[in-house]
Amino acid sequence: MAPRTTTTGRQPAAGRSSRSHRSEPVRPTEVLQTVRDAAGQVTSTVRRTVLPGGLRVISEEMAGVRSAAIGVWVGVGSRDESATLHGCSHFLEHLLFKGTAERSALDISIALDAVGGEFNAFTAKEYTCFHARVLDEDLALAVDVLGDMVTGSLLAEEDVEAERDVILDEIAMHDDDPDDVVHNLFAAQAWGTDSALGRDIAGTVDSITALTRAQVHDFYREHYRPGSMVVSVAGALDHEALVEQVAAAFSRNGFLEGGGDAPAPARGSEPWLPVQPGERSTTRPFEQVNLVLGMEGLGRNDDRRFALGVLNTALGGGTSSRLFQEVRERRGLAYSVYSFSGSHADSGVVGVSVGCLPAKRAEVLATVRAELAKVAAEGITAEELARGKGQLRGGLVLGLEDSGSRMSRLGKAELVYDELLSIDDVMARIDAVTLEEVRAVAAEVFAGPEVLAEVGPE
Repeated sequence: MAPRTTTTGRQPAAGRSSRSHRSEPVRPTEVLQTVRDAAGQVTSTVRRTVLPGGLRVISEEMAGVRSAAIGVWVGVGSRDESATLHGCSHFLEHLLFKGTAERSALDISIALDAVGGEFNAFTAKEYTCFHARVLDEDLALAVDVLGDMVTGSLLAEEDVEAERDVILDEIAMHDDDPDDVVHNLFAAQAWGTDSALGRDIAGTVDSITALTRAQVHDFYREHYRPGSMVVSVAGALDHEALVEQVAAAFSRNGFLEGGGDAPAPARGSEPWLPVQPGERSTTRPFEQVNLVLGMEGLGRNDDRRFALGVLNTALGGGTSSRLFQEVRERRGLAYSVYSFSGSHADSGVVGVSVGCLPAKRAEVLATVRAELAKVAAEGITAEELARGKGQLRGGLVLGLEDSGSRMSRLGKAELVYDELLSIDDVMARIDAVTLEEVRAVAAEVFAGPEVLAEVGPE
């Protein structure tokens, strides 16, 4: 029997109050969800507290684990950059590891290495995340190190110059990966390079070479504000103790003062950004041709996203999917083929990615187009519907077995979606998807104008 989830619901007044943090230092903690097992025992509890300046702390206390995962999520990514700042978010992510007034870069590394912690960061189109996973007894240390890094980076000139070369090496590495190259080409065609969504997250050789320390510093001070941050933690923890630790770690240099009294709202007010059909290609000395064929999809808050998820799984989400069976198993045209969907607050794409020998390119494209046209006209079968639901349900539950994945779920829900659906809610929405809903979504997205990106030998 699945665990039972009790959701109290978000109380906007507690987290969005206009009262000054000087009169209310820490706002009341909300219990967002409580999960019980079949015997009625609590297995996890999700709580949320808003600190002065709008910094949000959201945690899930998990029974029976000895680890804790923490993420500091910042509501800024590559789509927030102007053309002259292309790659600045990713550059800044690297630089925050280079030292503060309290810790050198080596001190930061030693602090978590010494306790066996896992420690990293990543930059996406709409957010940046710094994360760590440690033993429960070392959570306070991880909170302090991350708080120090995020609020007190020195961004020393010599570190900027040294890290510039590291990022240029990283760009070169991605340029040698055909999958990275073709998906970047696809985004450039879908949204255009005049749009930040269409530009590569890491930047280009020219943009990274031109960025100055002053530009990165100004970007840091403008976007790394308490109201645009979420600290999410999952594992063995005590929420009230965690709130005290976060408040202490993020109070350095008056960081929590004057940041605004309410958290920044999740994105969602932007007008819809349409996808631009067309083709882009480039040559590389690769053995294969790599193709991405796609169309305009759905926004991330679209209620039809669950039907699209089932459709995507049935079409190209596993070895039993239509594309895998037709392209690889029956015709032997490619080793790897899969479908995908990507969504933002104001745009979305769906597509198919495949790599093949150059001589098979035309047949691969014809086969993929035929399968997309078929599913757009007819939808999927009842058997595929059941199998797609089963894959999504199993993937959801298995993907939330560890503290790191639970932490990511909380952080994204709070920062990106501004809504935390319980696992039971998500499962119910998947189960409620009908054949007609899948058919309608397929008819809309896969009958649209094409975007084609291609990379391979001349």
